[in-house]
Amino acid sequence: MSSLGLALVLAAAFCHATWNVLVKRVGGGPELVWLFSVLSVILYLPVALWVILVERPFFGPWQILFICGSTLVHMAYFLFLQVGYRKGDLSLVYPTARATGPLLSTLFAVLLLGEHVTPQMAVGALVMVTGVAFLTGGFRKGRADVTTSLLFGLGTGVLIGIYTAWDAYSVSVLMIPPLLLDYVSSFGRSILLSPVALKRRELVAAHWRNHRLSLLAIAFFNPLAYILVLYALTFTPVAFVAPIRELSVPLTVLAGSLLLGEGHLKHRLGWSVVILAGMMLLIAA
Repeated sequence: MSSLGLALVLAAAFCHATWNVLVKRVGGGPELVWLFSVLSVILYLPVALWVILVERPFFGPWQILFICGSTLVHMAYFLFLQVGYRKGDLSLVYPTARATGPLLSTLFAVLLLGEHVTPQMAVGALVMVTGVAFLTGGFRKGRADVTTSLLFGLGTGVLIGIYTAWDAYSVSVLMIPPLLLDYVSSFGRSILLSPVALKRRELVAAHWRNHRLSLLAIAFFNPLAYILVLYALTFTPVAFVAPIRELSVPLTVLAGSLLLGEGHLKHRLGWSVVILAGMMLLIAA
């Protein structure tokens, strides 16, 4: 794996952890997804126009089809994640989703994109996913929120696996500029969720009034996290990118323990080291 690809994915992991913690802290539903999507459209408009004017990308029927599909899958992901965060624990939902996602992404990459996985890559990915699975120490009987968090985490992970493989094909084979793929997705969510936002305009106003800076940060870091990953996917196999993105897991769990008071800091630090060990195996492959 190239140093540039590694740098892009590591930066994406930091951005991803940041916006997830902020979304959990703000709380909300479809109206929150609509609000930060609209803000993202506004913030990234100059860059999107620059890409169109400079790169002059081609948009045929297949490109349009895959952009529409990406928009729908990402919207489902955001909505499902919001419900999971409202009903469950960040330190349970997020690691479960991030453990499921790379397994499915790698599987899809092998089956659909023809990528190859070496034994060392498989061991590294397995170590990382195992570390994620045991990171929280929360899967114990007697906790009412565990089953709900687990189910929402698994569902979110399935959507992560689908959109990672789908978007990898979009940017690497169909040559859709990564920034435009994510930008159109944000624009599409803004349109599709407008009726819900209109019905919940009081909640939208309250979110903006009480969490303005957090919303702007989400609107900036959420697209940036995925745009960096998409650019890495243009020259780096999904089998490398998907597991290394899991560095966002220890960052998010630590933030949940320290900033959101979810506890279990010592235990989670130990499993974070396991995740990092797996990442080193994967990078060295």
